[in-house]
Amino acid sequence: MDAVRVALLRDVLAGTEWLGATRHFAGVLRSSVVSHGGGLLLVGTPAYEPWHLAAHLTDEAAWSGTPELAPTLVRHGARPSDPAHLAVGLGRLEAARRGETLLVVAPDEPEPLLGRVHEARRAGATVLALGCGRGDLATLAHETLPVPEGSELDLDTVQHLVSAAAGENPRWAPRRPGRLRDRLSRLADHLTAPPPPRW
Repeated sequence: MDAVRVALLRDVLAGTEWLGATRHFAGVLRSSVVSHGGGLLLVGTPAYEPWHLAAHLTDEAAWSGTPELAPTLVRHGARPSDPAHLAVGLGRLEAARRGETLLVVAPDEPEPLLGRVHEARRAGATVLALGCGRGDLATLAHETLPVPEGSELDLDTVQHLVSAAAGENPRWAPRRPGRLRDRLSRLADHLTAPPPPRW
C-alpha cells in the first residue's frame, strides 16, 4: 500500500477510533526508539513474519529523517546463509538490552516467544505488541494495539497505518491533518496526468 492509498484509507476511517489508536501507538513507537536510541527489534511468529512492516518502517525512517525507525527483523527461521537483513535469528532477543524497543506483531498469542519477550523486558527493553491484545503478551507489553479477529481492519492494514503515522512529524501531523493529504493529492494528480507533448 502506497502513501496515496494510506491517505485515502485515512479519509474512509475519519471519525472511527482506528485513526486515533494507530496514531497513538505509532507515537509511542516513535518516541520510544527516538528517545532511547537503542534500536528497534521487530519480530512475529513462525507463521506470521512482519517483513512487510519492516520494509515500510525502513522507508519511513528514510523519508522522515528518523533512522531509529529502521527495524532489525528478527526471524524464526533465519539461517546464516540468508542475506544480512534476513539472517537475524531469535538469539537477538536474548541480547536485547535497556534502551532497545521490541515490537511484537502477532495475530494470536505467540506462546513460543513469550519467554524471550519476558527476558527482553526484564533486561530493560520497551515491549510493544501489535495484533494480539489479550493474554500474556498484552500483560508483558508496555503498549498494545489490539486487532481483534473480525474487526473492520485486518492486521496488515493496521500495520500500514502505524508505519505511516510513525514517520509523520509529530509537531504538525495531529494539528494539521490536511497538509499531508493535500500534498498527496497534488502528487497523485501529477503522477496520473498525461505526459507533456514532445517539443
